[in-house]
Amino acid sequence: MPTSWQDLKTKRLDAMNPAERTEYDRAYAAAKLAAEVGDRVRQAREAAGISQRELARRMGTSQAAVDRLEAGGVGATLTTLQRVATALGLTVIVDLKATA
Repeated sequence: MPTSWQDLKTKRLDAMNPAERTEYDRAYAAAKLAAEVGDRVRQAREAAGISQRELARRMGTSQAAVDRLEAGGVGATLTTLQRVATALGLTVIVDLKATA
């Protein structure tokens, strides 16, 4: 019977020592945040009706950099988010909430 990806993940996580698990959790959280922020940037750009190329032009960067940002391939800095917001006529709002 083939092993599922979830089974492989569970097996690998169970084999980690506490330090490895902490690092995995940190990296996973960072990647998840980058993907969520990238998705928000893409949604805002599409709502503005402009292309990645046009957003890049307005930000003073390359289309490839916008593509990486939207794909979650890079974590956005606050400075980058401010450049996105300015280019789209939006405001950056940072909200910190207690974890559930």
